[in-house]
Amino acid sequence: MTTTATPDPAPDAPRPGDLARRAAELDAADPLAARRTDFLLEAAPGVSAYLDGNSLGRPLRASAAALSAFVEQQWGGRLIQGWSDGWMAWPEVVGDQLGRVCLGAAPGQTVVADSTTVLFYKLVRAALDAGLAQGRDEIVCDTDNFPTDRFVLEGIAAERGARLRWVETDPAAGITVEQVRPLLGPRTALVTFSHVAYRSGHLADAAAITAAAHEAGALALFDLSHSVGSVELDLDGWGVDLAVGCTYKYLNGGPGAPAFGYLASRHHGRLHQPVQGWMGHAQPFAMGQGYEPAAGARGLVSGTPPILAMVPLRAFLDVLEEVGMPAVRAKSQALTAFCLDAVDELLAPAGVEVATPRDPDARGGHVTVRRHDFQAVNDALWARGVLPDFRHPDGIRIGLAPLSTSFAETLAGVQALQQLLAERDAR
Repeated sequence: MTTTATPDPAPDAPRPGDLARRAAELDAADPLAARRTDFLLEAAPGVSAYLDGNSLGRPLRASAAALSAFVEQQWGGRLIQGWSDGWMAWPEVVGDQLGRVCLGAAPGQTVVADSTTVLFYKLVRAALDAGLAQGRDEIVCDTDNFPTDRFVLEGIAAERGARLRWVETDPAAGITVEQVRPLLGPRTALVTFSHVAYRSGHLADAAAITAAAHEAGALALFDLSHSVGSVELDLDGWGVDLAVGCTYKYLNGGPGAPAFGYLASRHHGRLHQPVQGWMGHAQPFAMGQGYEPAAGARGLVSGTPPILAMVPLRAFLDVLEEVGMPAVRAKSQALTAFCLDAVDELLAPAGVEVATPRDPDARGGHVTVRRHDFQAVNDALWARGVLPDFRHPDGIRIGLAPLSTSFAETLAGVQALQQLLAERDAR
């Protein structure tokens, strides 16, 4: 009887257990692995894989302690005196730390205040009003930008008689400078895009888009909500004029954490936001007649600063400053690369498509996968303690927070999705 030996798999072919072994090796070699203990992981015992850090980051242990101490000692102990003790300056103090740690922004250009929507409105109005004074009445944006940005732009255009020029973008891709250039001209006041596309995770070339806008005499505004805290930023170096972003995703500020606004120093005293509240006045306690904006980025503030809501953000910025954004970005790229490998091996056979750039330098911190039934699938995953999120019409986003997500956790989430798809397809 003749037997035929089974050939060994090719060296680069997947082997059973390879992904689990790789995940263990990557976690063992991860210089940031120990930082996972900074988070309250045990607070959610029913969650086996948290893959939504790009929507809401996990809480730090230090945040819980800082909130308790603030209530008991600062709010409770100092009462109204806390404002004169330093609370009044928190928008700039926290803004400067955020600029230093995450944004590549020199002091005096960033404040923390309001929500992303409100700050986006303020910055767009400031830029457009300056443009209108020069006969520039057009704003360039893309059709797949985050809804709040598009909605705000539509409202401002109607309010100020401006024209929106839309770039048609593929939801599985993102904005490029080649798409932007043909829409720029002497009437362009502002170009505004998300730095990382909220669906696909595509990372835009902010420096190139900004340069193109400036060549046309326009300003550039970027929404950094899906990049800050996971992607290295250099707003000053790129020449960006304005920026906005939330702090409850990769900055772990908690639900409803305040947003930040960036206004480049060269525009101080020239661009003016329209919501003229008393806390943005040069002398808020003078209580006099007429509005005089505070100098610098403080002029972006309108109402009372959200002091209590900044406490968790400050706790996380301290951690991030200690770790450094280069290490965070390296971990983010490693996590997304491993996730893509797992998707290719485990999910592609079930008809799952990847809607995220393969080039690590062209993607942010999340991976989006697509299949026709993913809305129902996402609900089923949640019921099993695996928490990614769904984005219409057919995408599941796997959000990988570098400091709190492990490679093993990433694999567990993909394996749960594989199992669920196998069950559905077997019916």
